Amino acid sequence: MRVVKEITDKPFKVTIFSWNEKYLIKLEDGSFEQTFKVSVFDFLEEELEALLNDTFMEEAQARFSDMAMSLKKAIEH
Repeated sequence: MRVVKEITDKPFKVTIFSWNEKYLIKLEDGSFEQTFKVSVFDFLEEELEALLNDTFMEEAQARFSDMAMSLKKAIEH
C-alpha cells in the first residue's frame, strides 16, 4: 500500500492510498475513521480530490457524529 496524497485543508485528516487496483480514501476524526474504496479504473488520481466536495464532507461529518453517539451509548449501556 502506498500513500498517494494527504489532504490537510479539510475538516478532518484525509489520506489517499493506492492498493490492489483501488484507491482507498481514508477520513480520520480523532479516534474514528471512514474508508472508501474506488477502482483505479474509474478515476484518475487527479480526480480523487474532486470527490471530497462540501456535500461529501458534510455527510462524512454526520457519520462521525453517529459513530461517536453509538460508542457513547455502548459504553453507557
